[in-house]
Amino acid sequence: MCRDGADRIVPRGAVLDGHGSDRDASTADGAADDGVRHRPAARDVWADTTGRMRVVWQHPAHGEWGAVMGDVVAYRMEGVPVRGGELRVGVWGERGPVIVAVHGITSSHLAWTLIGPELGRDHRVVAVDLRGRGGSRDLPGPYGMAAHAADVAEVIRAYADGPVLLVGHSMGGFVVAETARRFPDLVERLILVDGGAPLPLPPGVDPSAGPAALEEAIATTVGAVFARLTMTFPDRDAYLALWRQHPSFGPWPEGADAYLAYDVVGQEPELRAACRMEAAVRDGQDLYALPGMAPEPLPRPAVFLRAPRGMFDDPDAPLYPPGRASEWLPGVTESDVPDVNHYTITLGREGAETVAAAVRAAP
Repeated sequence: MCRDGADRIVPRGAVLDGHGSDRDASTADGAADDGVRHRPAARDVWADTTGRMRVVWQHPAHGEWGAVMGDVVAYRMEGVPVRGGELRVGVWGERGPVIVAVHGITSSHLAWTLIGPELGRDHRVVAVDLRGRGGSRDLPGPYGMAAHAADVAEVIRAYADGPVLLVGHSMGGFVVAETARRFPDLVERLILVDGGAPLPLPPGVDPSAGPAALEEAIATTVGAVFARLTMTFPDRDAYLALWRQHPSFGPWPEGADAYLAYDVVGQEPELRAACRMEAAVRDGQDLYALPGMAPEPLPRPAVFLRAPRGMFDDPDAPLYPPGRASEWLPGVTESDVPDVNHYTITLGREGAETVAAAVRAAP
């Protein structure tokens, strides 16, 4: 037996689907009637003795695996109508002010797997799967920050009666900044988590060379995590092995299991990352400081939380040098989250607690 976020008892073998209802496992999220399943499903959810939620994910080809989700709060997946279909969102909490959270360039809503349950104790945290990623991977293009901002605006309208706090990690920071610029009446304030200010181009990248040069810039900035979008994996262990080699994932972050369990689609021996390469390539073109760009203040108050250890857990190579965010986003309040990298600022316990505290401290 297990208990879902609405305090219903759910029998083993039932699936918590994207709309909070129970279904037989044979037709779980992403499963067709012919038994082909493209997404894992959460089969058992329970609170352990520490009061933290544990999840057993199920895939017919890969068996079961466990993940710690965080403090026990209501959690469900839902769909929001947007251009071309429905945008998948994960929702933590049932009451309180609405917070809309946006993930990074190749990520999903489970980038917030530790922060969502913490804030969901007294907020409703609505975390999106951006178009081309996670449960929204089949939504059509065009992509880009303007398209994502329009989707986020629909999410705000669906869950809130007035302006909300937006929090964005990595590329999600650019998305929430664009949302504030295009839809200021929907936004109260912003928390930018190591993202949202234009990035410097890597050395040797010529922006005049067009999209191909910017794709090279993205690959250089993100590294092997970007390259995985063109790869297939024989099994889940092979996929996890790629991440275990990443310098930012040692020691293994507490939120990594749930995050990566959701990040794989397809069937063995051709598993692949859920994020579509074409979405990441197009979106990456909006992230860099290109010739002719100038600093631009945000229309709403904003805090920028910097990860000093960067993409590769190197204190000498932060994604954002100190002061860059406040240079390109005049008026933003910039602060460091000590001893975290670009991933552990949300997926590590200490980083997640600091981000959650910054959200709570926002006036």
